[in-house]
Amino acid sequence: MSKENRVAAGGAPHLDKEALNKSMEKTMSLFRAEMGDGEFKRFSELIQSEFGIKMPPTKKVLLQSRFQKRLRALGMHSYKEYCDYVFSEQGREQERSHLVDVVTTNTTHFFREPKHWEIMNTMVLPELWQRGVGRVKPLRLWSAGCSSGEEPYTLAMVLSEFAVRSQGFDFAILATDISREILQKAMRAVYSIEKADEIPQNMKKKYLLKSKTKPLIKIDGGLRAKVSFQQLNFMEDFRIQEPQDIIFCRNVVIYFDRDTQVVLFNKFCNHIKPGGYLFIGHSESLSGMRLPIRQIAPTVFQKIG
Repeated sequence: MSKENRVAAGGAPHLDKEALNKSMEKTMSLFRAEMGDGEFKRFSELIQSEFGIKMPPTKKVLLQSRFQKRLRALGMHSYKEYCDYVFSEQGREQERSHLVDVVTTNTTHFFREPKHWEIMNTMVLPELWQRGVGRVKPLRLWSAGCSSGEEPYTLAMVLSEFAVRSQGFDFAILATDISREILQKAMRAVYSIEKADEIPQNMKKKYLLKSKTKPLIKIDGGLRAKVSFQQLNFMEDFRIQEPQDIIFCRNVVIYFDRDTQVVLFNKFCNHIKPGGYLFIGHSESLSGMRLPIRQIAPTVFQKIG
């Protein structure tokens, strides 16, 4: 049979199948491969120095599995090849932003840690309002480590409801995160409908738009306008232009070592107005840190001055 007849008779699909099999073999070899101790050491030191995130040896398998998507996207077949690329000049320019998306954890939901919202409504906001905060100038609030946006949008709902009860009250929310990818998701403000389960019914009706064709919700435009997003790396020498009345930094520093936590919380205190408030996660602690704050409730602190 001639070459032409073989192709016509089905030779080309056979070649395509061969190529597919080779591609699958390469992919499977990646899953069977392991990251060497040398590569893991380089990655863990880089991740801690640039992003502040601890990466002990127990995290090696986790890091290895998270990197697989990037290796596939780049057409690489070993962790050494990827490591060499990350530390190359080209990799420093093009891959570091992807690296942070891979290693950061973005677990969050609306109205997370309900006790905090109770304290906001019954203690913090009434006290600030009594002092005149939010009347002449907007109350300024920073969601530090905002992830995909559920926290700052929850804050916007809570503050909007307080504004209904307090004529003339105004506010502005700054939301920051290290990951560009997760910030883009936060700015889109589109979530699966299941995400709305934690939102009180009256707020669902006021602040959510429901898709007519898909199981999705979107945050109302008026609420979105109260939140501005910005990329920020806590490990850099950052400075927020306006001092804040309230900072939420919850379940972020648990991934940092103690020395980094002390430095970071001192930075936060420098950005809070005297009498302002700091909220942290229930798995975090400021015990033993010398900070200009006093505890007013579990995981809630007020700046002294």
